[in-house]
Amino acid sequence: MNYKLQDFINDWAYESEATLKLFNNLTDESLNKVVNENVRTAGRLAWHITTSISEMAQRTGLKFHSVQSDSPIPATAKEITDAYKEASENLLEAVKSNWNDDSLLIEDDMYGEMWKRGTTLGVIINHQIHHRGQLTVIMRLLGLKVPGVYGPAKEEWVNYGMQPQK
Repeated sequence: MNYKLQDFINDWAYESEATLKLFNNLTDESLNKVVNENVRTAGRLAWHITTSISEMAQRTGLKFHSVQSDSPIPATAKEITDAYKEASENLLEAVKSNWNDDSLLIEDDMYGEMWKRGTTLGVIINHQIHHRGQLTVIMRLLGLKVPGVYGPAKEEWVNYGMQPQK
């Protein structure tokens, strides 16, 4: 639960940059490769992360330009990355322009439950982190480089003079 708007602003800045780092390592060829019939493709997962920003936030009454959740998955990683960046920036601007600390206590109907807006912002962040973690596993299985987010990735240990952990 976010109680201060600035806390969300700070967290969102970090988490959206982390998501962009990951998306920037996707390739067009990787988007539709199936690693398992029960696992989303990298493209579908990245697109879900992108479209869910506005899908969730707009349930609170926030209005901003973004792709709709039923939009088809783009053919290129760049299109997904650009759409994510726009949605992320527009969410941040809408929150800054329309809400203050007191707004975070207002409740909205979110999927049949009443959530404080501060909770909704936290869920948007956690939802993104959850699916970003899934995406890193898919990317590893596809042989793509995975950047470190909360610490170094396997390939980055050498930058710290250490061997990667097994």
